[in-house]
Amino acid sequence: MQNKENKIIIFTDGASKGNPGPGGYGAVVVLPEGKVIELGGGEKKTTNNRMELTGAVEALSHLPLSDEGGLREVEVYTDSKYLINGVTGWIYGWQKNGWKTKEKKEVLNKDIWEKLAELIKDRKIKWNYVGGHVGVAGNERCDEIASGFATGEKVDLYVGTLSKYSIKVLDLGHSEEKKEIKYNKSAKAYSYLSLVSGILNIDKTWAECEKRVKGKSGVKYKKAISAEQEKEIIRSWGLHD
Repeated sequence: MQNKENKIIIFTDGASKGNPGPGGYGAVVVLPEGKVIELGGGEKKTTNNRMELTGAVEALSHLPLSDEGGLREVEVYTDSKYLINGVTGWIYGWQKNGWKTKEKKEVLNKDIWEKLAELIKDRKIKWNYVGGHVGVAGNERCDEIASGFATGEKVDLYVGTLSKYSIKVLDLGHSEEKKEIKYNKSAKAYSYLSLVSGILNIDKTWAECEKRVKGKSGVKYKKAISAEQEKEIIRSWGLHD
C-alpha cells in the first residue's frame, strides 16, 4: 500500500499535564512509498506550546530527501493554532527583529522556533488545521502518543509499512473543517476561561474571572456553557485541556 498523494503526510500533536508540567509530543510521518514512522518523547517540565513545536520539529527532522536529491512536498496536520500562526506568519517578523516580539521581548520557545525556521527553509509545506477530537485518526493517534509520554506511560511506537498500520491515517475525515463555537449569552455558565500572560485559568464565576482580566492588556476570556465547549475554547486558543 502506498500514499497515492505522492507527498509526505505528517500529523503532530503536543500535550502538557499542567502548564508548565510534565509533557509529551507525538507525530506520525507517512512517506509516499508506503512507510509509516511514529515519533514521540517527553519532558518533565514543559508547556503545551513547547510540545506542539517539538512534535513538528521532530517530524520534519526525520524527512528524507527525494531520489533526485530535492525536497519532497509536505503536508502537516495539527490542532495547534499557535504552531500554524507562528510558522506561517509570526516567525518572519521575529527573525527580522532578532527573535524579539513587537514589545522588544525575547520570543517564547526561541530555541525551538529557530530549529523550525531552519527545517522549513526551501521546503514546500502546507500547514493544515485539524479540529481536536473530531475523529481524524492521525490526530487522535498523535494525541494518544503525546499524552502517554506526558503521563509516563509506556508507548509503543510503530515503524513499518502503511499496509500493516492499524490506523486509517490517510482518512482525513473532517480535517479541513473548523469546529464553530456557538455562544448563547443568556445560557447558564459552566465555567469562565481566561488566558493571562500565556497562563490558562478556569473559574466557576464571572466575578473570579473578572478579577484576573480587568485592567490587563492582551488577555483573552470566554464563557463556556458545557464541558465540551470548555475543551474546544482551550484548543481554539492553541492549548490542550
